[in-house]
Amino acid sequence: MLLTLLYALSLGFIGSFHCIGMCGPIALTLPVRHLSGVRQQAGILLYNAGRITTYAALGCVSGWLGRQFFLGGLQQGLSVALGCGLLLIIILQYGVRSTRFPFKTSFYTKPVKDLLGQLLRKQQLRTLYTIGILNGLLPCGLVYFAITGAVATGNIWQGALFMAAFGTGTLPAMVAISWFNDLISINVRNRLRRCIPFAVGIMAMMLIMRGLNLGIPYLSPSIPSQNEKVTEHCYKPS
Repeated sequence: MLLTLLYALSLGFIGSFHCIGMCGPIALTLPVRHLSGVRQQAGILLYNAGRITTYAALGCVSGWLGRQFFLGGLQQGLSVALGCGLLLIIILQYGVRSTRFPFKTSFYTKPVKDLLGQLLRKQQLRTLYTIGILNGLLPCGLVYFAITGAVATGNIWQGALFMAAFGTGTLPAMVAISWFNDLISINVRNRLRRCIPFAVGIMAMMLIMRGLNLGIPYLSPSIPSQNEKVTEHCYKPS
């Protein structure tokens, strides 16, 4: 599990430079400019805490969904299928064809964006945590990749920890962009964005290896069969 969490942190850190482009405008319009010192820093951290809370909640739901496959004895097949699916998406989206996948999410994103706009205009410190929660609900391909890893954990709490670690990995870049707009140059962001398909590809390979049940500690541990019976022996104390 430690290796999985470290990977989630790495994915979040590398992907956060993609997040700067997507969520950066929200981070730059946070109602903290009129604050100073500790209150401004606390407001920025509150906003990011809200994002991580949403990611952890999504991880709970994803881990629960993965658990249903585990109970049905389909955990190995699910892991391999998720890994292969990620590889296919990477090839199509970042390969020669550069295919894009238009997901229809306006049915819920419009209300979320409208509420975000209202909260951003209020210029109040107490709204920042809610702004972060709502921001975590906006469509993001990188978050969807992370959710795939949370599903593969097959456990509610492990799924939540995976997504929380992913969110924590995004903190350095997101906090930096809130404090210092020009701290991270566009060239640096673009170079790190190019690492995203490689990071997701590594996760895909890890999922496939995990599903192959190769008996390799941490990387591809043996998954006990659902039909495997456990025999208990009771001994009377002498």
